[in-house]
Amino acid sequence: MTTAVKICGINNRSSLDAALTGGADFVGLVFFAKSPRHLSLAEAQALREVVSGQGLCRTVALVVDAADDALAEIIATVDPDCLQLHGHETVDRVAHIRTMFRKPILKAVPVTSATDVEPALRYYAPGQVADILLFDAKPDPSALLPGGNGLAFDWHALDGLAARIPFALAGGLTPANVAQAIALTGASIVDVSSGVESAPGVKNPALIRRFLHNAKAAKQAS
Repeated sequence: MTTAVKICGINNRSSLDAALTGGADFVGLVFFAKSPRHLSLAEAQALREVVSGQGLCRTVALVVDAADDALAEIIATVDPDCLQLHGHETVDRVAHIRTMFRKPILKAVPVTSATDVEPALRYYAPGQVADILLFDAKPDPSALLPGGNGLAFDWHALDGLAARIPFALAGGLTPANVAQAIALTGASIVDVSSGVESAPGVKNPALIRRFLHNAKAAKQAS
């Protein structure tokens, strides 16, 4: 089975075009003011309209500990296909958002080692809590961003998980290592942001296309 690919932090038309023509399954639009990839509602709406006219790619709105009113505004204006919760949301908070807004949810989980994986499974309840868990490298405590920092974790922390649930993998992925990551973990989705940038928040269309090519050609772990 081919692994799905999410290009996160899309913030202009050239990077969006590279993602769409390269066959991205998801594009991430960031709503977090501290991020160099942050979008206004108007900017996100314009990009969302392009995606809507281009095949089967889905849009993901990434938020960090967002309040209900902020989520409602994003959904009313941008109408993303999915929400990505990348903060410290509790299981109850994720369940509330899933029920209230009726959008599939990717819940980001910070990982350092295998001990971080099992507790995260309490979030996994498709249709009720999180529909997909996204395992990302745990940021440094002093980091401003909860993700998109170019950090990787030991992928062996996810050994055996693909046989239990579908999941997404993020953190330090690049065109050079994505095939290895897929082969080792069997991730259903791979998610990249800084790994296809020439500077923080500046997507490189050539790197986006290379990442997509290498990910789509990779073989999942059996």
